[in-house]
Amino acid sequence: MIKLAVGGYHKMKCRYCGHEIPDGMLYCEECGKEVRIVPDYNPLDDMLTAQVKGAISGENDYSEDDIYESVRNTTAMGRSTGAGRYTSAGRGTGTGRNGATGNTAGRSAAGRNTAGRNTSGRRNTSGGSLPERERRRRQAERKKALRRKRRQRALIILAVLAVAVIAACFAIYQTSYAGIVNKGYKAIESKEYDKSAQYFQKAIAKNGKKAEAYAGLAKVYTKQDDLDKAESVFLNAIDKQPKNTDIYEACVQFYMDTDQKAEIPLLLEDAQDNVRETLAGYIVKGPKFSLDDSETFEDVQELSLSAGNGCTIYYTTDETDPTVKSTKYAEPIQIGEGETVVSAIAVNKKGIPSLPVKKTYTVELPIEDAPAVSPSTGQYESATQIEIKVPEGYEAYYTMDKSDPTTASTKYVGPIDMPEGETIFKAILVNAKGRTSGVTTRNYVLELSQGE
Repeated sequence: MIKLAVGGYHKMKCRYCGHEIPDGMLYCEECGKEVRIVPDYNPLDDMLTAQVKGAISGENDYSEDDIYESVRNTTAMGRSTGAGRYTSAGRGTGTGRNGATGNTAGRSAAGRNTAGRNTSGRRNTSGGSLPERERRRRQAERKKALRRKRRQRALIILAVLAVAVIAACFAIYQTSYAGIVNKGYKAIESKEYDKSAQYFQKAIAKNGKKAEAYAGLAKVYTKQDDLDKAESVFLNAIDKQPKNTDIYEACVQFYMDTDQKAEIPLLLEDAQDNVRETLAGYIVKGPKFSLDDSETFEDVQELSLSAGNGCTIYYTTDETDPTVKSTKYAEPIQIGEGETVVSAIAVNKKGIPSLPVKKTYTVELPIEDAPAVSPSTGQYESATQIEIKVPEGYEAYYTMDKSDPTTASTKYVGPIDMPEGETIFKAILVNAKGRTSGVTTRNYVLELSQGE
């Protein structure tokens, strides 16, 4: 290869036929000869190497400054005297870059780029390099094809093994707990409820601690409109496994799905601590009452109720248990005279209620003293009438047989004729709430004179 400097750039030409070789080509397109790329020769390298070796071996007593100065001078000389790097005869025939003819001659004699090197080299100069490349190319293709076949065989073996493993896993899965449960749900989809129930019962017998089979069996009974039997599936399992949170949670979900949310607080009321902690999201605290029911009030009261964020309160005052259909709490409840039973629940956003909170309040308003009865105790000789003063909001009851009056006694409606002889008259007042006053007692003796 001949390298020519043209316009600051180097172009390569074939040393055999002179054809210009594009950059990156490894052989001549014209004659087919292989291109050999050799590094550029620089005489400075030889001179610097010789001086350094001499300094190290002691043959030349050079200091570092001497070596540096020599290199600088030599470089300047080479730049000014170099006549050309290459000729058609080879690299070393022209005047050297450094102007040192000894080095030039030595390199020329070595014939680094001469025809001798190529003729004695490893390549066949008659164009045998192309068949060699073709042979190598075909050999590489054969190796590649062989590797491809090996990969194909390996993939086939792996595929067969994978199919065998999948088949084995499928067979194991079919008899496993999960496989049996899956069969049960598929039977539900096809409405084969008896068959489905058998699958779930088989799964429960295989592993009674998991909740999926219980949920599936309950679903079978739900599909058959037997909610009581579906509920008993969970309750029986909970009785046997009171700490199994999974079964509790499945039962809670059953109540949610079947719109029996009021049963959830009853289920969790007496559950184990670990169950209550796990299912804390389903436990709703009951409402708080502003009044204490341990005391008796003497005037009308206002009762306020409160609950957690997002909860709605429902209440009753007729001693029935509240539901979401009861009165919705919106303002304080008036507690009037007498005894009032208030029951309330709090319902969260999921529609789950709390347990009812019940309190009984008693209000006893001040009552009139014993009623005023006229005439007063005494002996009378003429016909006389007995009167009772009845305040507004009260009723009066009386007796004349010495017994204490009650609301079952004779009700006073107007003046009463005093009986002849001795009479013990007793009277009471009763307000609208049934509270009674004290008893007023009068002792009358009526002796009519002759002629009356």
